[in-house]
Amino acid sequence: MQKQTARPATWKLYLVAAAFTFSIGFSFFGIKKCVPYADTLTILCYRYVAALIGVAIFIIISKSLGYYPKAEKGRPKSKLYMVAAFYVAFMILQILAMFFATSIEGAIVYAMVPIFAKIIGRIVLGEKSTKLQMVFVVVTVAALVILIILNATDINLNVTGLAIMTVSSIFMACQNVSARYVRGVFQPIEITTTIAVGGSAIFISASIIRAIVKHDFAALIEPLRHGDFVIWASFLGIFCILLSAQFMAYMLAHMEIIQCTIFNSASTLVSIIAGALILGEPLYIYHYICGAIILAGVVGLTLAPVDATNSGKSLSDDLQKQRDTDDLKQKKL
Repeated sequence: MQKQTARPATWKLYLVAAAFTFSIGFSFFGIKKCVPYADTLTILCYRYVAALIGVAIFIIISKSLGYYPKAEKGRPKSKLYMVAAFYVAFMILQILAMFFATSIEGAIVYAMVPIFAKIIGRIVLGEKSTKLQMVFVVVTVAALVILIILNATDINLNVTGLAIMTVSSIFMACQNVSARYVRGVFQPIEITTTIAVGGSAIFISASIIRAIVKHDFAALIEPLRHGDFVIWASFLGIFCILLSAQFMAYMLAHMEIIQCTIFNSASTLVSIIAGALILGEPLYIYHYICGAIILAGVVGLTLAPVDATNSGKSLSDDLQKQRDTDDLKQKKL
């Protein structure tokens, strides 16, 4: 059985966290570039195609160099599939919610993921947080929600959309908790590969079935005629699905859930700044104030002192207990 990996150097961990933040933060730009050529399902289909191709190339290269982790026997693969299932379910429900709620409403609810993850992590894994950590989380989430509301031109609450988006965000929190749980038993690349394969199977199948029902394969193939779409769909698949999932899985293997999920808040800030720098969208005083508070909250949370015993249980712990129990039973026999 694979042992839990040692915590990497702090600078390396924060470098991965920064890369995750920027990969998610710039996803909005890629989506805007793809929207003129395809609808949401088609974009998702090609995003996952790109992610699947990317992970296949990565596996081939890493195996040829001897860096890909060996598949050890005796590991409960159902736990790995559970992590991927939560992630794919999150994306499916997020798409469904957009038929009812606006993207602004979705952003507000999604901002609550760190709190959902904290609650679920405490219940399921027994992962504890200090009072100082909770202060930073509440301040960061509050500043993010205020920023989203002030940045919105119109908010029309839709109960159905909000309900679906809330469940979607809870699934995202569950994915974070389950990825944290399997640390040390399944490597980040194994989690990423499972997500890419599972997501590809679902969204490619859905796109093909819709094309068959509508007798319109042209709409599915048409986007590929445009170079911009191919480039940005590839960016969304490789950077915003493949690499971001890899980064998050790596972070969850070495950081507490509450610390990892807060970087999603920072990614929203990156999106707004990118919109101003690249698309020329205006920045107002509340952008600077809320942005400073969010940044301070993220930095404060990552630097806040934490007891090592707060990390909660893991799959490796449960497997070790099971082995000890089996050994004890064997000795009695």
